[in-house]
Amino acid sequence: MGAEELVKHGLKITPQRIAVLEAMKTIDGHPTADNVIEFIRKNHPHIAIGTVYKTLDVFVEKGLLKKVKTEKDIMRYEIAKDIHHHLYCHDSERIEDYFDQELDDLLTDFFAKRKIPNFTVEDIKLQITGKFSNSK
Repeated sequence: MGAEELVKHGLKITPQRIAVLEAMKTIDGHPTADNVIEFIRKNHPHIAIGTVYKTLDVFVEKGLLKKVKTEKDIMRYEIAKDIHHHLYCHDSERIEDYFDQELDDLLTDFFAKRKIPNFTVEDIKLQITGKFSNSK
């Protein structure tokens, strides 16, 4: 994801937006807004905190980023990409992407057959909670 993605999503290329993109591509995992701000402050100290929050919100609205909420209600962000689910470690708060086409097909078929009254399923995301063997 780069500057061309901004234009493709109808956004102007600004140094602030490029800085947020750079942070999201560089920071491992699923960073919080504070993680993004901390990264940007080191490299672009002139960018206001409010601008970072606003940029994250605009990127979510335009589909460049997605929000991931932890069980402790901490909002994290990820670059929007192929369908996937999350493995969430409740001890370390670590989040890992989990890709499984068979699971995706199973869930899609299940809800296609269920036909929930007055509801259209647009997306299905699982957050699988547990503990990674290499955490705390």
